[in-house]
Amino acid sequence: MKILVDSNVLVDYISIRVPYYNHAYEIFKLCANKKVKGAVAVHSIPNLYYILRKEMDAPTRRSVIKNMLLVFDVAGISKEMAVHALENEEFKDFEDCLQDEYAVSFGADYIVTRNVKDFVNSSVKAITPEEFLAVYKEENA
Repeated sequence: MKILVDSNVLVDYISIRVPYYNHAYEIFKLCANKKVKGAVAVHSIPNLYYILRKEMDAPTRRSVIKNMLLVFDVAGISKEMAVHALENEEFKDFEDCLQDEYAVSFGADYIVTRNVKDFVNSSVKAITPEEFLAVYKEENA
């Protein structure tokens, strides 16, 4: 099973955000143990670096993100996919449209996000961390 993990789930894990941390932790653990192949979108890296600036100094952020990349692949897209995203007017948020393109490029089965409503027009099904863990458990019972 392959998943693209949205930035909000990454921040939940790194920042130990309650009440979301436990599900994010379980997803990280599945990916770290190679039970699930996880990826993050390439643009999530600078986004995380920026978002975490209020919690961590620059060397700590760099270290945390480097360690995260030991667990996750980094999904990228081609020029054609970027143009497709720019032409796709079905998404309200361009960043979410890019996440969908990254998920397609990676061959993800799911986009794991807390903002499922933002992905109603996604090519790759978006599910919450809790939903993903239930699907994983059901498929591996």
